[in-house]
Formats: sequence, structure tokens, C-alpha cells
Amino acid sequence: MSKFKFKRLEIPDVILIEPTVFEDQRGFFLESYNLKEFEAFGINVNFVQDNHSRSKKGVIRGLHFQKGKMAQAKLVRVVKGEIFDVAVDIRKGSSYYGKWVAVTLSENNKRMLFIPEGFAHGFCVLSEEADVLYKASNFYSPEHEGGIRWDDPDLAIPWPVDNPIVSLKDRNLPFLSKI
Repeated sequence: MSKFKFKRLEIPDVILIEPTVFEDQRGFFLESYNLKEFEAFGINVNFVQDNHSRSKKGVIRGLHFQKGKMAQAKLVRVVKGEIFDVAVDIRKGSSYYGKWVAVTLSENNKRMLFIPEGFAHGFCVLSEEADVLYKASNFYSPEHEGGIRWDDPDLAIPWPVDNPIVSLKDRNLPFLSKI
């Protein structure tokens, strides 16, 4: 029996993953990653870095990506709170270029989102606070860092927040048409 349910989203390379959760009166146990299971589904990624962010309600982080040889695939999950998580296809030549998918990830649903290389990633915090963990397939490289404005009108992402809290750096990112 598989320990995970894998579901391809509207952009098929982005995959929603639901772990099997074993719960009892003590709490719960789940595997958040299993190389054999992921490879059996076709996710052949060598994760080399784990990241953890904590953000307050209304914060939007992103849309971030790494360029060229430092491109990153990510496996995103939430261990505290709830987020609206977004992946934007920025692969030149992709039939999904400029399209995006979004899912809600939370400590309660325990779902994860696999985002392959060639995507920008961002999220909005829906709960009072959220702790987001993600694995990355490449090391962070400041000189390969890129991003797209969260409010790009061509993307028209319906962020579920009024008056978001966005860093100065993210407010000054270019629109997709300029990258």
C-alpha cells in the first residue's frame, strides 16, 4: 500500500501529495517524504536543502524562483497554520507558460505541493501565523534569484487577502512580461 496519494493538478507537472496519516489518542504519525514512493510516481528529485519560514496573517511571500543552473524544485508543506500556495509556470516553450495553480495547504489537511524546476512560487498566509517547510533541489544562490510581482495583472491571481503585507523587495519585482 502506498503511503501517499499523488494528484496531478491543472498543470500536470505540479503535484498535490496527501500522506497517509496514522492517528490515535496520542496524536498522529506520517511520512512527509519517501524517496522510493516519490520515484515510483516519477518525482526523481535530489533534495539538498530544507527551509523553514514563519509568517503572520496576510503576508504574501513571492513569487520567487532560481534561474539557470540553480533552478529549484520544491516540496512545500505547512506544519502550523494555513496558506494559499501558488505555482506559476515560467518555462519558456511550455504550453502552460504564464498559467498558475493554487492549493490550500495546512497543518490540518497535511497536504504537500511538489513544484518542479521552472516555476515561480509564492504563498499567502490565511491563519494568524503559519510555519512553512520546504525542501529544495538546489542550494539558494543570490545571484540566480528571480521573482515576479505578486499582483501581476497578466497572472490575475485571486489572492485571498485585502491589504497584504509584502516585503519591499517583493513589491519591486518585475511583471512576468519583463523577465
